[in-house]
Amino acid sequence: MPEQTPLQTLLDTLPQIGRVEWIGIRPARGEAMEARDIVAVTPGKGLEGDRFKGRETSKRQVTLIQKEHLYAIASCLQRDAIAPEVFRRNIVVSGLNLLALKGKRFRIGNAVLEYTGLCHPCSKMETTLGPGGYNAMRGHGGITTRVVEAGDIALGDEVQVRK
Repeated sequence: MPEQTPLQTLLDTLPQIGRVEWIGIRPARGEAMEARDIVAVTPGKGLEGDRFKGRETSKRQVTLIQKEHLYAIASCLQRDAIAPEVFRRNIVVSGLNLLALKGKRFRIGNAVLEYTGLCHPCSKMETTLGPGGYNAMRGHGGITTRVVEAGDIALGDEVQVRK
């Protein structure tokens, strides 16, 4: 086995622990997000009650966005703040760079998720956030994941790389 490069060592080092700040589900296409204090997640189905439930092969079973990015997006739009449900992501996490989860499995509560890609903004953000909303979200849209191990995710749960 080849020796690990210094860059790979840096990519594999993630001692920070994030925290769940907000949870939401989308009951149906086009409907408003519904905030939850706790939600069950299941492999192949995602979050209980979310419209993506049942899409077993989907790489987008659960979406996450960084709380810190909500402020960055609001700032780009000359606003003080924007409510998390506006972004239509399932989980808002603070204290952890979500991009550092690339190629990793991680635990939230007693569930295990796996990074599957970036969650790019859609054209709805231009309507929802107003002119420039789409571009304000570029690079701040969060990540997509799939559920590896079932469990419950609750407000305040830790988000930590699985060792």
